[in-house]
Amino acid sequence: MNLKIKLFSVCCFLSVSLFIHAGKDVQKQAETISKKYIIADLHVDVPYRLKEQYEDVSQATESGDFDYPRAFKGGLDAPFMSIYIPASIEAEGGDSTAVANELIDGVEKMVEQSPDKFALAKSPADIKANFKKGLISLPMGMENGSPIAGNLDNLTHFYDRGIRYITLSHSLSNHISDSSYDEKRPAQGLTDFGKELVTAMNNIGMMVDVSHISDKAFEQVIEISKVPVIASHSSARHFTPGFERNMSDAMIKSLADQGGVIFINFGSTFVSQKSIDSYDAYKEAAAQFLKENRVKADSEEAKAFTKAYQEKVPFEFATLDTVLDHFDHVVKLVGIDHVGIGSDYDGVGDSLPTGLKDVSTYPNLIAGLIKRGYSEQDIEKILSGNLFRVWRQVEDYAHKRISK
Repeated sequence: MNLKIKLFSVCCFLSVSLFIHAGKDVQKQAETISKKYIIADLHVDVPYRLKEQYEDVSQATESGDFDYPRAFKGGLDAPFMSIYIPASIEAEGGDSTAVANELIDGVEKMVEQSPDKFALAKSPADIKANFKKGLISLPMGMENGSPIAGNLDNLTHFYDRGIRYITLSHSLSNHISDSSYDEKRPAQGLTDFGKELVTAMNNIGMMVDVSHISDKAFEQVIEISKVPVIASHSSARHFTPGFERNMSDAMIKSLADQGGVIFINFGSTFVSQKSIDSYDAYKEAAAQFLKENRVKADSEEAKAFTKAYQEKVPFEFATLDTVLDHFDHVVKLVGIDHVGIGSDYDGVGDSLPTGLKDVSTYPNLIAGLIKRGYSEQDIEKILSGNLFRVWRQVEDYAHKRISK
């Protein structure tokens, strides 16, 4: 080997070594930041997961995206427990209010069983106090306003029980708002009661969540609300044209103009058009199989088809970088003060991106932000600072009205 080749080999080795070392330094910095600052995630679907199949999430669990050991590892301090109410309950005349109370009971039970690990939280002050004690806070948000059942007394009841935001509708239009997923738009936005509810939520100090609702309903919320509103688990429609569940650039600007925050959903089919196309192809193939074989979706034949299809045509997962693109897009569009985390862990099944598969992976997100040039101050705003600002504004508005 001549001298030039030797020198080239040494330079390559040093470059690779420096790259690996730099990568380790960034990850270590990210882990430090994850412990230094409060990490709040606006949407984690633990309660309904446990309703369907109970597990003790204070211990390591084999299923799901959340448990205490993984949350501790990831630096997660304030996962909003989603009090998720399936749209079918109201549509079929069921008792959404009772289901919501049952799910809140479940969150309270988590705290009662593990007071050394979890604590309830009804305000930013509660979360900060719990953080100092080394406890993971469990604030709550209601996904689907159907439990309000057209009665503002129920709003007061759920506020008293700890609900601090309400996602006005879910997969179907309800008595409050049209849904982005529902082709039927009976209210053409918000219902009359929905408009009344937005004002009542402002007055009581509860955040209004525009995730899931139709574009028209969003416009009406922005017109009515006297305080900033949130999108608890949505992403940027810029990357998924035609997917109304995500927010358009115009909507993000309107949200930000009012001081609101969009909390980015991690699900692959929220952040990647390729993932949407991959899932749509599977759904079309599955529907054809069910029709041709005259079997039900939960049949053993259907399960066998799904397994064979996925082995032959693997799902197109998004990546950490795909998710980071959404953060970048919002920041470039409206600034660092209007974006946060709304992962949808335990709510999007097996569609989570590579690098963000469960609640232990927030340091990966932080490391990605560092590599993209975000300062520590910027990252702190994304992790919880932006949430606390909006939440305090909502609280302050309500307190001023009460004190008059």
